Amino acid sequence: MGASSSTASPSPEAHEQREQETLASAALALPLLRAAFSRSSSTADALPDALAPPRASFRAPGSPPALPLPPHFHDLLAGLGPAIASQFFGRAAGAADAAGDAGWVPFLRGFNRCCARTPASRSLALLLRVYAAACASAGAPCGIQLQEGDGEEGADEGKVAGELAPEEIAVFLWMCWAMAWSALAAPGAPGGGGDKSEPVAVLLPDVTHLVLSASVSAGAVADDAGIWGWEVSSDGKGVKVQEFTSWVLSTAPGLGNCLSRYVRDRIRLLAADSVEETSVSTVNTTFDTSDVYLLTRGRAWAIALSLRNKLAENFLTASVTGIDTDDLLYRSSVHGKGLSRFWSCAEGYHGPMLILLSAFSKGGGEDVGSGRRWVIGVLTEEGFESKDTFYGSSGFLCAAHPIFRMLSPSGKEKNFIYCHLHPQMRTYEANPKPVGLAFGGTIGNERIFLDEDFSKVVVRHHAVDKTYQHGSLIPNQGYLPVEASVLDVEVWGLGGEATKRQQDMYKKREDIFSEQRRKVDLKTFASWEDSPEKMMMDMMSDPNTVRREDR
Repeated sequence: MGASSSTASPSPEAHEQREQETLASAALALPLLRAAFSRSSSTADALPDALAPPRASFRAPGSPPALPLPPHFHDLLAGLGPAIASQFFGRAAGAADAAGDAGWVPFLRGFNRCCARTPASRSLALLLRVYAAACASAGAPCGIQLQEGDGEEGADEGKVAGELAPEEIAVFLWMCWAMAWSALAAPGAPGGGGDKSEPVAVLLPDVTHLVLSASVSAGAVADDAGIWGWEVSSDGKGVKVQEFTSWVLSTAPGLGNCLSRYVRDRIRLLAADSVEETSVSTVNTTFDTSDVYLLTRGRAWAIALSLRNKLAENFLTASVTGIDTDDLLYRSSVHGKGLSRFWSCAEGYHGPMLILLSAFSKGGGEDVGSGRRWVIGVLTEEGFESKDTFYGSSGFLCAAHPIFRMLSPSGKEKNFIYCHLHPQMRTYEANPKPVGLAFGGTIGNERIFLDEDFSKVVVRHHAVDKTYQHGSLIPNQGYLPVEASVLDVEVWGLGGEATKRQQDMYKKREDIFSEQRRKVDLKTFASWEDSPEKMMMDMMSDPNTVRREDR
């Protein structure tokens, strides 16, 4: 006769609930999820309304915009909440009115489908499904074809096929940016301001460089030859969904996190007290910086999507709420061109920095004017030091215009940064080191070299560089070094207020030392009668006079 077990085995329903709660707690706290489920169960439209972005009046960048905003874009965003609710949550919300917690497990199951940690390719497939459902509700054209999976739980496991036109890629990217905007720049109650408030005006970022990058990666646009003068249009050659997925995973992996982050933020707001609706923030969301700074909101967002470190959040915030001009350390059009001017602004800043430079070159035997300018950038993990050798621990090269491309470290060499000024003590050097800024390559064969006057930049083929990954930085680069005329240079500090305060303290200390060196204390000098100058004057006046040397 065996002893009976003191505890009965849990039922399959209880076991599944425990698993779902454990998985969901890794993304969001269970008390918040329970509060959100309680509020979503009040009415049938509570959850779709909560998952909808705040009301806003979006407009395309530029005046006139290079890519007009499609008329169905606002309807697409309005259908975003119902699309997410139907795709993942189904009838979980509103099912608890008759059966208590009967809808709790389906609610957790839907939350985990879109918010649990999954491969990046699957997260992107789910996001494309939501986009296709929102387009269907808005009556918008969509080239995505959904292949449903088998089984009740396989609705989100089917393959996503089809082809995206360039205009559709732009709308998809704008939808992803609007999802990020709703979390960072619109901290309001679920559903935004509601019908009582007027929609705020929001300027969308320029995503032409991202659309062009996806088209070039898929072969829809011939690299180098077809880049100049390319425009986003519905008549352009489309990109297959598989090729678009490959481009996202290699160039903009942050897009895969848009859906999970958006749902978590909307669920968190739903769980909060929504009685008092807060206003929607419009900080810098209506100001276009495309003609002011090289770091535009579109380029900041592209960099944020390509990074996988803590700096991605800084660039994402800059793309949504606007660029903080206090972080601008140096700008050649304001502070003057030259390495000495640059050094006076960047010296003492020991933190991550972004260097952007705009230039134009001659290629193919034709003169390329400033209308065909290109912009490249370098993202460093530390500040600049005046050395005659390469240094640094990490960094990224970036092609920002007209095409976007991010080149991460290769891990083979560590020639990340080279910054060499003229030495204060001029001495003879048999092999003088070049004076200027450089990134990658070796001394004499730098991947990017900016001369001392900031008037010319030389960009070499990636074959000379083992520090950064392979890839062209400018159109029509070729294998030979490309020498270009520099138009503007910007340096942005990304270390925060603490790093900026340390730089200010360093500059004040250096100013004090410089002032002390300028002061001359006359009391430390001897009298004229004992000075060597007087002795030399006397010798010149009467060189035959016998003088006794004092010992």
